[in-house]
Amino acid sequence: MKTRLLVSSLCATLFLVASARAEVKPNALFSDHMVLQDGMSVPVWGVADPGEKVTVKFNGQTKSATADATGTWMVRLAKLKSGGPYTMTIAGKKDNVAIMVNDVLVGEVWLGSGQSNMVFNVSNTGHRPYGLLDEKQEIAAANYPQVRMFTVADTKSLTPQTDVKGEWKGCSPETVPNFSAIGYLFARDLNQALKVPVGIILSAYGASTAEAWVPREALAADPKLKPILDGFDAREAAFKAAPPAPPPAAPATEPPAPGLATAPATPAAAGARRARGGGGDPVQDQHQPTVLYSGMINGVIPYAIRGAIWYQGESILGNPGIPMYAHVMETLVTEWRKRWAEGNFPFYAVQLAALKNNSNNPRVREQQAEILSLPNTGLAVTVDIGDSANVHPKNKEPLCDRLSRIALANVYGKKMEFSGPVYLGMKVEGDAIRISFAHADGLTTHYPEGLYAHVSEPGTTNTAEIPAANDGPLKWFQIAGADGKYVDAQATIDGNTVVVRSPDVSAPVSVRYAWDNYPYGANLYNSAGLPAVPFRTNKMDDAPAAAAQPKAQ
Repeated sequence: MKTRLLVSSLCATLFLVASARAEVKPNALFSDHMVLQDGMSVPVWGVADPGEKVTVKFNGQTKSATADATGTWMVRLAKLKSGGPYTMTIAGKKDNVAIMVNDVLVGEVWLGSGQSNMVFNVSNTGHRPYGLLDEKQEIAAANYPQVRMFTVADTKSLTPQTDVKGEWKGCSPETVPNFSAIGYLFARDLNQALKVPVGIILSAYGASTAEAWVPREALAADPKLKPILDGFDAREAAFKAAPPAPPPAAPATEPPAPGLATAPATPAAAGARRARGGGGDPVQDQHQPTVLYSGMINGVIPYAIRGAIWYQGESILGNPGIPMYAHVMETLVTEWRKRWAEGNFPFYAVQLAALKNNSNNPRVREQQAEILSLPNTGLAVTVDIGDSANVHPKNKEPLCDRLSRIALANVYGKKMEFSGPVYLGMKVEGDAIRISFAHADGLTTHYPEGLYAHVSEPGTTNTAEIPAANDGPLKWFQIAGADGKYVDAQATIDGNTVVVRSPDVSAPVSVRYAWDNYPYGANLYNSAGLPAVPFRTNKMDDAPAAAAQPKAQ
């Protein structure tokens, strides 16, 4: 009797396993409320039994593919036109019920990635210390059914994952509190300007490093970056050889200590934790190389996207450190583009905001600006919308206006200025240096109205720091002679150039602008109200000690 029961149980188990294997399963991105990219071939893929024929039907197109030996299948839809909602069906063998994917829109799809300022939610409720400055008004107005977001679940992995976890959500006052604020505002601005659906795939992780988002093969093949990977592999091998014992669990009934709150992680604390080794599995540390690419990007590729927006940089003070950041980012952008196989798709980064912390120092911003040396890239400057004490500034609206301008001008052909002044070159003129810029139409010190409204928020920046006057003298320009000692300078706008001098430097050699962790009141703009990119005219003072703070202005 026991034998018959065992055989019956085993047969039932094998039947369930066979049934599970026979089920056609698309990648999680192909689910209700998704947005598909218009104007390009759209891959649709998933898993099934090896050799099984899978058919995808969408808006008059029928495409079929046969699952390969690994059980992977993929079809490619011909170019789509914006519109919807539509229904997609995905079917395998005749005895399987077709999968129905409902409420599908076709429009513009962008990937959002990076660290906590990209994760930063619209609402503070349940997401401290996040939340937009005017979150109540934003949430109440967020009735944009053509805006959708897929938030990839936090996943760190040693091996590349072929799928992701998450779901598409339409934008409404009920759903938007949990949306990435930058993803939401960027998508909303595009939707309102273009009048087409916009989808955001949000794949970001707080306190992550750039190298965590780079494929293993790219790190291994690069002599400059391979030591980072080798160190990670050595730590992982050591952990597997001797994993630490789990700490004793606290009694379930033990209440938290009165008034004790968990402090938000800071870049300095993260760096210290990395230096100590963390004590756990290195794979589960978002500071380690390749673990987030493997867990949160590989499974998104090759979903058709128009481009990517990126906000990351606060976590780069450890290994490999600031001097390597531009190279890491070049590798990341190049590898993502190669693997997506869509050409040099747009990649727009956010430069770090002003903050009284060394994580946001000017040498970091300088490295971030190097992204502009790559084709089809852009940089949204935020040095004027930071918060002295908060690494997560709440005033995200101006930032997203700048991001969307870059996309609207360069991708969608809108006639508008999309960048603030960018340093081009210098010329010594006696005791002065003349600085020339790109995007320099109508240089001014007039910053946009309302830009500094956020500083009166209780518990953040002191209201006394609000700039006393718009259209005042230029601030945060410094000049140095051959000794490399910078002093505060007098800077005046002359047409589309700025002339910089100081009575203390008779033979000037170099100039720098907004060269401080927190250059509050830096006020060089163009007529579009976009701020100048902080810069220095040479790098003779590349040692970290030379980034000492100039006196406040």
